[in-house]
Amino acid sequence: MRSLTLFAAAAAAIALPAAAHHGWSSYDETKPITLNGSFTELNWGNPHGTAKMRWKGKSWDIILAPTGRMEARGLTQAEVAPGKKVGLTGYARRDGTAEMRIERIMVNGKTVELR
Repeated sequence: MRSLTLFAAAAAAIALPAAAHHGWSSYDETKPITLNGSFTELNWGNPHGTAKMRWKGKSWDIILAPTGRMEARGLTQAEVAPGKKVGLTGYARRDGTAEMRIERIMVNGKTVELR
């Protein structure tokens, strides 16, 4: 019985950070947003890429997909480097925080699905 309790506690300890990190329910999927512009910053890293973009007078945090997925789907870091024109479709946070989860990127005449 003790080993079962320890196993359950360990499983919960691992699952909680993952659930907190991937809290996709905090984004409003009923209101997709599409915008065009360029990133002011880009982090091409794991667990997923991130960027910043000016939109609606604010600096927005942009949540991208894992870099391996983006590369496998034909997107390169050079194509979305700061200053390059991109189109983004995604969802803003429900709580008004200036953060978006991006579903697709349009760049150089192609559309790359991120999810």
